[in-house]
Amino acid sequence: MTGCILAMNGDEAAAYAVKQCKPDVIAAYPITPQTIIVERLSEYVADGELDAEFIAVESEHSAMSACIGAAAAGARTYTATASQGLALMYEMLFVASSFRLPIVMSIANRALNSPLNIWNDMSDTMGARDCGWIQIYNENAQEVYDLTIQAFKIAEDHGVLLPVMVCHDGFVISHSTEGIETLRDEDVDSFLPERDPVYPLDVDHPVTMGCVGVPEYYPEIKFQQEVATQKSITKIKEIFKEFNEAFGRNYDILEPYQMDDAEIALLAIGSASGTAKVAVDLLRKKGVNIGLVKMRLFRPLPVKELQELLGSLKAVGVVDRHISFGAIGGALNMEVRAALYELRSKPHVMGFPTGLGGRDIRVEHFIKMAETLLKVAEQDSLEEDYKVAGCRGKGCIEP
Repeated sequence: MTGCILAMNGDEAAAYAVKQCKPDVIAAYPITPQTIIVERLSEYVADGELDAEFIAVESEHSAMSACIGAAAAGARTYTATASQGLALMYEMLFVASSFRLPIVMSIANRALNSPLNIWNDMSDTMGARDCGWIQIYNENAQEVYDLTIQAFKIAEDHGVLLPVMVCHDGFVISHSTEGIETLRDEDVDSFLPERDPVYPLDVDHPVTMGCVGVPEYYPEIKFQQEVATQKSITKIKEIFKEFNEAFGRNYDILEPYQMDDAEIALLAIGSASGTAKVAVDLLRKKGVNIGLVKMRLFRPLPVKELQELLGSLKAVGVVDRHISFGAIGGALNMEVRAALYELRSKPHVMGFPTGLGGRDIRVEHFIKMAETLLKVAEQDSLEEDYKVAGCRGKGCIEP
């Protein structure tokens, strides 16, 4: 049920998956390190390999605006961006989700200014976590390919109808070439049926979108959106399972590694998960009962699944690739703490923001994180809520 193995970087894998999903409209603006995606898609359209309307807009704000109009009219719609581009379209992100439009957007995660930095961290998408979009994170280019295809089916499912961000680390994944096990076009067609819009804009059957939400109605509208977002976890799991069974993959919203007898664990997201696995293996050889949980789905937050995997541990180290300034490390750390708070025997949760602005996250960093967690488990106390790793400064884990 698979096609051939192609050498592609993460951006090219995203573009190839999008081509096979046959969007009707692509509206995008180039920005490093996402540019390769829209370059490839524009080539596919120009060469006649993809029958789509490619709109070269003047900004990312315009890109999302065009996607909103196209998706509202019933088109399968796609865009891609990163960093400052995502920040520029921030206003329209809320419109897309509140309209319940199944737009798919690739994000090549990149640090936000200032100082100017084109390298990877997750300050862009973590800053957009409350915009009402589903957020999926990838460890490698193969996952970018597979999860982009699944993202269209998730977004367009009538039990979901929400936009989806498919996130991969800038340069680390976007510009690194791998052998990608692709699917045949006909098999993607079979997995992903044509879009069946529920309430498309139609001059013969007019509807109103985006009217004034007066206080008498606004809370109920937002509550319905929240209920739909929470319920989408069930559909996401079903679609992952369907993809796994059809194509021999093994996707789930959380991926446990060496967790069967773990007493402490790291929780990571994105490409750093692969490095963390190496550290876990090394520590296991030294007799440390440590595991790893890789998070693929961040929005909606899989609270019950986190409780099941982490609830019996002594300590958990949450690896964020950004800092939520003035809070407790990063957003992921805060949300894992909140998810585990109600458990009677809740583990100590400590945050480790790292990899800021593209700085390398090395195996020794994860080993030092684990050593810190072991002390926390032995002392049964948490002296610090978080410790920045791979950073020079008092109280940091030095690079």
